[in-house]
Amino acid sequence: MAKRDYYDVLGVGKGASADEIKKGYRKKAKEFHPDRNADNPDAESKFKEANEAYEVLKDANKKAAYDQYGHAAFEGGMSGGGAGRGHPGGDFSSAFSDVFDDLFGDFMGGGRGGGRQRAARGSDLRYNLRVTLEEAYSGLQKTIQVPTSVSCGSCDGSGAEGGAEPTTCPTCSGMGKVRAQQGFFTVERTCPSCSGLGQIIKNPCKTCGGVGRTEKDRSLAVNIPAGVETGTRIRLAGEGEAGLRGGPTGDLYIFIDVAKHKIFEREGTNLFCRVPVSMTAAALGGDIEVPTIDGGRSRVKIPAGSQSGRQMRLRSKGMPALRGAGQGDMFIELAVETPVNLTSRQKELLKEFDDLSEDNSPESSSFFKSVKGFWDSMKS
Repeated sequence: MAKRDYYDVLGVGKGASADEIKKGYRKKAKEFHPDRNADNPDAESKFKEANEAYEVLKDANKKAAYDQYGHAAFEGGMSGGGAGRGHPGGDFSSAFSDVFDDLFGDFMGGGRGGGRQRAARGSDLRYNLRVTLEEAYSGLQKTIQVPTSVSCGSCDGSGAEGGAEPTTCPTCSGMGKVRAQQGFFTVERTCPSCSGLGQIIKNPCKTCGGVGRTEKDRSLAVNIPAGVETGTRIRLAGEGEAGLRGGPTGDLYIFIDVAKHKIFEREGTNLFCRVPVSMTAAALGGDIEVPTIDGGRSRVKIPAGSQSGRQMRLRSKGMPALRGAGQGDMFIELAVETPVNLTSRQKELLKEFDDLSEDNSPESSSFFKSVKGFWDSMKS
């Protein structure tokens, strides 16, 4: 079977520039790479065909020979610049390595030298802070102790004794990565000598061991704004872990957890307070005093005949909104309490009251009337 024209294989014209040829090969390599075409039996042969074409056209001497003699330039001993008989492309992996970074840079950490990182940014830190509901209401400034890494004072964060400058890694020549040939493919790995930094320290700092930072607990004053709730996150820029070898510092994130309260229950900016009242107070009505989250008191009028579960609203007595957009309400929920440990006299009075209460319990009367109707209908 006659070989296809190399320019046609790469999808470029005969007057294509070196950049256009490389671009055409990159496109074909992506399209027909065997790892991306497991279900296409023709992909491997087309991939090799593209490699062969690019190996010739990327070389100025081979390209000139091919433009003049075509495929015959590489037959009968005309090697076109060193390729063996019948193998104009020589080692296909050399062609593929030219665009290796373009094809797989995203997976390998970027293009050539993409792994080089002379000064790595420090990690972000998380600190869980529990506050009371009262503190969440008023806001506060709190001092916390944060265990973190700080820049080494002995070497000023450079990692080298006396603050000397690191030197270029001889293994990777400062690229941060090394390449190894494995059969058909060129594999790129992080440099084992410098761990991808591209630099090495000949005389590491004795205090930090060459990393440029040390462990230390720090005291930080944190402003907690009024209105925070569980899950609120506060970011302190530059208060995280120190960078590696003088790199930028990470951030510190404070996550708020508001403790449960013995009296109030919170829902957003609203507060709920369950207040027990005596049976007589609920029946006769009256005034009661209830606490508010700011430490004050509010008088609430109970209407006569109030039942358990009845709610009354105290406007603007709830929690402040986190960013100053108003304030929630407080809801009082009545819980009518049945008296216990009655004396004989109290029992007599209650029984007398019950005998006189024929029309004082409309809800009970309505319920039992419905029950009687239900039973009568079942009998019939």
